[in-house]
Amino acid sequence: MTFIKTTEQSSKYEHLEKMSVADLLSNINNEDKTVPLAVEKALPQIETLVAQIVTKMKQGGRLFYIGAGTSGRLGVVDASECPPTFGVPFDLVVGIIAGGDKAIRKAVENAEDNATQAWIDLQEFNINENDVVIGIAASGTTPYVIGGLETCNKNNIITGSISCNAGSPLSQTAQFPIDVVVGPEFVTGSSRMKAGTAQKLVLNMISTATMIQLGKVKGNKMVDMQLSNNKLVDRGTKMIMGEIPVSYEEAAQLLKEHGSVRKAVDFFNTK
Repeated sequence: MTFIKTTEQSSKYEHLEKMSVADLLSNINNEDKTVPLAVEKALPQIETLVAQIVTKMKQGGRLFYIGAGTSGRLGVVDASECPPTFGVPFDLVVGIIAGGDKAIRKAVENAEDNATQAWIDLQEFNINENDVVIGIAASGTTPYVIGGLETCNKNNIITGSISCNAGSPLSQTAQFPIDVVVGPEFVTGSSRMKAGTAQKLVLNMISTATMIQLGKVKGNKMVDMQLSNNKLVDRGTKMIMGEIPVSYEEAAQLLKEHGSVRKAVDFFNTK
């Protein structure tokens, strides 16, 4: 089968510089509308990978994302949001970007072309068979990501991938690939657009569904969230009021004493 990078094909739009701002925005929006439909087609693949992650995490494993450029940054974002949202340790979900943390803000030249560095980066976290590693690359051809998954496979570590090109080398390397085919970008080859949006949606699904399966959500509430600012303290206080018959002041005191919505409610219910 011939592999074609559809994300780098020329789109139906030409002479963008001649469009009005209104037309630019309308056309970008029209393209963006197609992304959730592409994600929907990949739901069975996403479900299969989430099941693997949940199983491993229940055994004490962790989830790692590896990627370069936009893909790497999206992995870092999703990983960094898990502790405040779900109250999990900062090292339960880890995002690794080619070139190191400095590449989050500024591109690091040739970092994505090093096929051996991802495994070196993973070893800093004592990667092992209990863990799951997801490689993220819109094109599905990034050497840093593919090389990392290849070595993980050799070491009996479960691997998944998120790519926006069907049948890519990355998808063929991962044990549990996710292909979200979004087609040509509005600006040809700019995979931070539809491909980036698709990857973000999939990452949201993976981490959120996993955490819910692990019991980190009650009802639809973030009962284990970190209380890192006044807004979240207020939200947590109101969550407690919604669960047990106490005033705002009593709920706030319970939250202060016990540190989380879940612990405050559990304490009250065991009195």
